Amino acid sequence: MIQVYTDGASAGNPGPAGAGIFIKRSGNPIKVAFPLPEMSNHEAEFHACLIALRRCREEGFLIVSLRTDAKVLVDAVEKRYIKNPLFAPLLKEILEIMDTAFDHVFIKWIPASKNGEADKLAKSAIVRPSGER
Repeated sequence: MIQVYTDGASAGNPGPAGAGIFIKRSGNPIKVAFPLPEMSNHEAEFHACLIALRRCREEGFLIVSLRTDAKVLVDAVEKRYIKNPLFAPLLKEILEIMDTAFDHVFIKWIPASKNGEADKLAKSAIVRPSGER
């Protein structure tokens, strides 16, 4: 089983955003810092999850334990529903990948204090208007 930590961050709400993915595996971990356009922090969390799942699919992982400090994301995935229409297409794509690309995917909420590596990656991916990170 692969452990995957995800986080989204934005500089402002909304503001320039970034996604951080830390995939813990034997050997070298995979670290992804992915810049996102202007969006809210919650939207960035959904994008981080989606990017992580795509990467896990590319790597050929079959059993994934996804960990995030975004309660809204965990609740949406577990209920397979979200009220906010902005997040609905993202949730739909997340669920489609989870249902078709893997044998098992588990999602678990963790406190932010346990998600430091993904948080650092997400914050490092934010590209501010002046081009600074």
